Order: sequence, then structure tokens, then C-alpha cells
Amino acid sequence: GKEVVIANAIIAILTIGGQQLFSSFTFSCPCHVGQNLLYGLAFLGVPALILLIVGYALNNQTWRLVTGKRSRFEKVTSPNRLLKCKLVCFVLCSITGRALVAPVTWLAVTLINGSYYICAVSEYVPAYYYEAAPNVTASERRRILATFPCSQLVPPELSRARDEVILLLRYQSQVAGWLLIAVVVITVFLSYCLASCFSPLSFLHFRYWSSYVHNEQELFDEATEQHSRLYAMQHVKKFFGFVPGSENVKEIRIPSLREWQAISGLAFLKRVDEEHYDYSLLHDWALKEHANGKYLRIDEDA
Repeated sequence: GKEVVIANAIIAILTIGGQQLFSSFTFSCPCHVGQNLLYGLAFLGVPALILLIVGYALNNQTWRLVTGKRSRFEKVTSPNRLLKCKLVCFVLCSITGRALVAPVTWLAVTLINGSYYICAVSEYVPAYYYEAAPNVTASERRRILATFPCSQLVPPELSRARDEVILLLRYQSQVAGWLLIAVVVITVFLSYCLASCFSPLSFLHFRYWSSYVHNEQELFDEATEQHSRLYAMQHVKKFFGFVPGSENVKEIRIPSLREWQAISGLAFLKRVDEEHYDYSLLHDWALKEHANGKYLRIDEDA
């Protein structure tokens, strides 16, 4: 849908901006043998992994998929098990596709930028690109190559060799970045094409179904808000003796110290029977106790 496309575009733009700021303020290649690779790969992979996890965590479908799946009420019969597995796989693919927007954008932008890749693999450039000092040992050659990302550490006589190596690595990094973008775009396009081909609905019927699901979710959220508010209002009324927002309150109830203690503290979901739960301590008190006690009449003039 359009909302998904717009959301993905915003995520991609924010990721690009964050990558530029991240590179400007935090990235500084160590230019040391054995450390360049770990440092470069860490800046390439760790933020992408974090963005992937955040993408999963911020998707409501993730929590809809996993919440309550270990409950004893969640029972799947054998005939429906295969259909259930197919549905889970489909939802996982959808969640993963949304979650991959930010990390793929991060990897593509960092590869096109080239700085991380140059830092990571500079010491592994083939020997024939290094012609300035052919008589040094292999370990010394790697040490010199590892300093190439830091121009201030390179001797003047090696500046030309450094420029050639940097250009080569930047070329490799940018080609890899554009190939990644091309692969992702083609994969997404083919996935949508295959999904449309195997859809049991026609084009207009699919649009109607999408609209129905969207409206149903909005109405359900509104009903949930109103239902929970009305349900909670009954318990609050029992405790205080009046409905919040009422204009003509004749009397109020004065809760006892024991009742204040009963509704205070920490609370978890508490099972009442096979089908129902207590949602809070006030809910538990309202279902168990009688609202007797002290009432105070309110002066109408007040």
C-alpha cells in the first residue's frame, strides 16, 4: 500500500542521514594490521544488525505472531497445522521484508561511500599493486598497506601507490553497493509479481479486502478504547462512589485503609477461571468485595 511505501521511504531517508552523521563523528580507521578488518566490519555489520532487530521490534505483526503462543489455549489441530505453518511463513517473510529496509539501506550507503570497505581490506590488496618498495617482507608490506586509509601516515614516496590502492578499493566497494541495490530491487519486484500471480483475489477485490482490513482494525481499536474505558469506569465507580465526569454527584464513597492497600502495589494478570483474567488490583477488588463502607453526601451548592 501507499502507507507502506511512504513508511519505507522515510526509514531509508532517516537511515541515510544517520549513516552520514555516524560516519562523520565516529568513524576513524585505526590503520593498524589486524585491527582494520575488525573495525571496518564492525561499522558495516553491527549497525545493520541493530537496525534489523529494531525493525522486527517495531513491527506490530512480530508481537502478534509471538504473543501467547505458549499458552495452553493455543491449540492447532492436525488438519490446520500445514495451513498454520504456511501463514506463519508468509507473515515472517512480510515482517522480514519490512525489517530489512533500514539495514539494507545502511549497507548500500556505506558501500557506496567506500570508507568502511577501504579501511577493512586495505592490507589485503594483492602485492602487484604495491610497486614502490618491492623488496620488503610480506608482513612489512601488510603493515604499510594497513596505513593507506590514513594519508598522514603514508610516506611521500608511497603517495602514488596509496592513491592507486584507494581508487581500486573504492571502485570495488561502490560496485558492490550498486549490485546490492540492484539485487534488492529485483527481488522485491519479483516477490510482488509472484504474490500477485498466486493471489486468489482479483485486483479490485484485493483493493476492497485491503480497505476492509484497514477499516476493521481502526474500528476495533476505537471499540477497544471505549469498551475498556466503560469497563474500567464500573470498577472506579464502585471504589469512589461516582462516575468520573458526572456533573450531578450526590455523594462520594470514602475508601478504607484496607481497601487502599488492596488496590496498591504491583499486579500481574491473574486467572479467575478457565476463560477470564483479573487485569489489575482494582479489578480484582471490584469483583470480590462489596462496596459498603462510608459515604459522604456532597453539598449541591458546592
